[in-house]
Amino acid sequence: MQQTHQRQITPSFAALRAFECAARHGSFTLAAEELHLTQSAVSRQVKDLEGLLGFSLFRRNGRRVLLTDAGAEFASNLAIDLERLKQTVTRAVAAGNTKKTLRIATLATFASRWLIPRLPGFEKLYPDVEISLSARSHAFNFDEERFDLAIYYGLDDWPDTQMTKLCEEELLAVASPAFHDAHDLTDPAQIAHAPLLHQEDHPSYWSDWLQLQGHDAPHAPRGKIYDQFSMSIAAASAGLGAAIVPRYLIEDELRQGTLVPLPGKPLVTRNAYYLVTPAGAGSEMAHRFGQWVKTQVSRRR
Repeated sequence: MQQTHQRQITPSFAALRAFECAARHGSFTLAAEELHLTQSAVSRQVKDLEGLLGFSLFRRNGRRVLLTDAGAEFASNLAIDLERLKQTVTRAVAAGNTKKTLRIATLATFASRWLIPRLPGFEKLYPDVEISLSARSHAFNFDEERFDLAIYYGLDDWPDTQMTKLCEEELLAVASPAFHDAHDLTDPAQIAHAPLLHQEDHPSYWSDWLQLQGHDAPHAPRGKIYDQFSMSIAAASAGLGAAIVPRYLIEDELRQGTLVPLPGKPLVTRNAYYLVTPAGAGSEMAHRFGQWVKTQVSRRR
């Protein structure tokens, strides 16, 4: 019986990079600029890759190129594979150092305003550990992303992981001292009619807070809208309005007096902050970091 052998498909890394870049930009010209190649060189690399794969990756449309369905699927999978390769190289470099690397995914604002200022304390305890932080706001696949640990905000609904609750979300209504005095914010009724700062992805926070104080409020009180808590904090500090933000994000402002709490109970939502590790046995250092974070959370209560 004649034995058949499957053709080995081993595209060059240069061809894969050229395709990934062209797919991301939708342009051979822009891909060439990023890769410091000529446009014809990128086009040739993509053409060679198409010949190797046996199907078209792009449809030409004037000066732009559009991905075919097969090309779009290939580009999506390739982006994940290239990210894995980058992380593998990063881990290899870290393994050559004397320090161990702990890769942590976390919320950007949480990292900059709460976690990073406390990291010197962790480094004193574990000087041989290098912390690598990356911003992630949504659940992801630990096998693909290769993080050791995540600090996550939301509900206890991340599949294939172990989730440990850190703390509930406690929101404070705050304003600058000058804004507080100018609008005489001494009770919820006056607060409801003052200029308010809203979060784009949490438009009901002010209504929920006012109802908690026993004050009827429209579903969406008017005011300025921001898509980041950091923007709301800056705007409130500048006297542009009253904000409702997580307590942990404004510890410095409260301590320095640039923001003052408004009268009323804090709003506790259904969401919480969690330490998240892959299902199964996690790394010992990830466990130690998680224990350290818990001590930092308990101290602020």
